[in-house]
Order: sequence, then C-alpha cells, then structure tokens
Amino acid sequence: MILSVNGIQKTYGKERVLNGISFQIDKPRIVALVGPNGAGKSTLLNIITNLKQPDKGHITIFDKDNKDPNIFKEISFMQDNSILYDYLTGFDHLQFIGDMQGIPKEKLVSTAKRVGMEKYLNKKVGKYSLGMKQHLLLTMALVNDPKLLILDEPLNGLDPTSAIRVRDILIEEHQNGTCILLSSHNLSEIDRVTSSIIFIKGGELIEENISIYEKTYYFVIVDKIEKAKSILKENHTVELKDNKIFFYKEDLPIQTFIEKMRINNINILDIEKKLHGSEDRYQNIYMKNGAEL
Repeated sequence: MILSVNGIQKTYGKERVLNGISFQIDKPRIVALVGPNGAGKSTLLNIITNLKQPDKGHITIFDKDNKDPNIFKEISFMQDNSILYDYLTGFDHLQFIGDMQGIPKEKLVSTAKRVGMEKYLNKKVGKYSLGMKQHLLLTMALVNDPKLLILDEPLNGLDPTSAIRVRDILIEEHQNGTCILLSSHNLSEIDRVTSSIIFIKGGELIEENISIYEKTYYFVIVDKIEKAKSILKENHTVELKDNKIFFYKEDLPIQTFIEKMRINNINILDIEKKLHGSEDRYQNIYMKNGAEL
C-alpha cells in the first residue's frame, strides 16, 4: 500500500475541519485533492507528511507509520512558498537538500534545468516572482526522485507555458512509476493529468473517477439559429443556451453538424468545444446558481 489514510479528524477551536477522512492509494496514480479555500486540503497534506498532528486517526506510507523518518527517503512534499528564505539563492535551497540526502550537485542542477529555472538558480529568492518560486519548490520536491510526490497547489502563479511544462513533468513522473497526490484550484489542468479526484466537503470526502462524467460538448453560433434547431431536433438532441446551439458529441458528431448546416445554407459563425469534467462536477458538489453551497 502506497498511502493509507484512516479516520483522520482535525479540529481548530470549535470547527471540525476534517471529519474522519479515510482513503487509500494502492498503486501509482495521479490523485487530485479538490475543494474550496478552507476545506482542509492543506491541513490534510500537512497531516499526511507529519507536519501537523491529527486529533484522531492513523496514516501509513509504504506500510510504515508516517512518523517514521525513513519514509522521507521515498517521498517529497511541495509546500507553499512560505518555507523559502529570501536571503538565500535557489541553489542554496537545493544544496541544503543535497547535503541532507546525499544528492550530488549534478543532479540538483539537472533537475533545475528540467523544471526550467537554470537562468535564475543563483539569484536570491527575494527577487523571485511567484512563478519562479513555484519552479524552485517543484525542483526541491523532485531532486530525490520520490516514489510518492505530494504537491500543494503546484500550478499556482504559473503562466501558461510553465503550467504546460509542470503538467508534462507530472505525467512523465507518473509514467516512470511515481505516485502523485496534488491539490489544485486549476480544474482544467487537473482534467489534463487525471480523472481520479478526491473532493473535500464539510470535512468529508467524495472520492470519484471523473472519467465517468467526461463528455465532449459544443456551443455553436449560427446565423439562422431557429432554422438550425428545427432541422436538428428531428434526429438529434440539441438545446438553445444563450443564443447558442448546445449539443454533446455523443448525440451529434461535429462533422455531421457541419454538413447539415452546409446543406441547408446556414452559416457557422463560431464553434466552442468543451469537456464536461472536474469543473462541472465541482459546481454540482459545491455550488448552486453560481454561489457556494
């Protein structure tokens, strides 16, 4: 068993943040931990990595108690940038890890290059942007080639190019046998790396495989919307939403739609393709009419 979380409870004052959280990861997967701010995601990750103590419950990592210091040779935890020191360089941070775990300088530098931070590796962290700090934190988490990689908001503050690079690194790590547990608010990026999601609500878990919800759908703008709807509704399930034609790929293949519009002299002005995935499921669990439940 890679990770076993059993009956974790945590209370701050009168507020029960985690209410008997239990789940297991028995093989290398990418698992996303999702919930609104204050749901307890970071608290749970801190408890898993023994940085905070639960009121009740027990955790094992690779069948060892999570208080066993030997497990930290096999896991890494990417925390937020509050752990960084402004007066040290990026390399200073990596060198400290290298000295603690016997990692050679060549490995530290090559990992920094892989993440894309070699140009500012020797600058003081106080001069780093938020995205540069995220790069450093990820590099720090990767240098020991962990078997279990735990990431708290790894995509926070990243531009699109950096987000794509990090996503590709996570997929590559998983393909090489690393198990990844990450929290993130970036649901569209989560959909790109995993369908295995744990939602936290009210201190409890809703663990789901989002792939059963994933459907491709389209919003299309045409110049003769009522005529288009009349033609399509005889054989296909379509709806009108905000003056756009809405349909699922399974109900109406896009090429069939385009051909029907051409035959009937209806001009297509815009096509928007979307994936019904984690964002839609998030709204079902946490929101109603655009407001949080």
